[in-house]
Amino acid sequence: MQTEWEFERKFVVSYVPEGLLDTRKSVVIRQGYLATERDKHIRIRDEGGHYTMTVKQGMGLKRRDTRIELNAAQFNDLWPLTQNMRVEKKRYRIDFFGDQLVVDIFVGNLAPLKLVEVEFDSEISSRQFLPPDFADLEVTQRKEFQNVALARYGLPDMVISSGQQVIA
Repeated sequence: MQTEWEFERKFVVSYVPEGLLDTRKSVVIRQGYLATERDKHIRIRDEGGHYTMTVKQGMGLKRRDTRIELNAAQFNDLWPLTQNMRVEKKRYRIDFFGDQLVVDIFVGNLAPLKLVEVEFDSEISSRQFLPPDFADLEVTQRKEFQNVALARYGLPDMVISSGQQVIA
């Protein structure tokens, strides 16, 4: 079992720069939620054949993750319990001036949502981060952009205009 605090900032992607993802391999992620409370939830995830169960505590910039590994059979036994509480996305990892951007391109009922997340080792380093131009609007503290909220309620109120996402 692995427990760690994480510092993470999240942004809506307004556009994907031409060629940015062309040379990178994506990983398909399926995750579903078994239980949710106000500031705590339990999720299972298949990240390209790597299976985990995680208890996430907190929201916004600082959160605590407690994670255990699952095998495929355990994941498959639990997956039906996540019905109507799922997120599916393609994930790309991109090095960016010493940090690593995680670009998530959501599929299914969450398309065309695109988010970029960046994890940090401290709150100070998270506050010093300058996001790329395509990371348009910071949504770190907005509950409706947490994966658990996306799984439960779907897309936040948004308007799709000219292929870009604009928050209503």
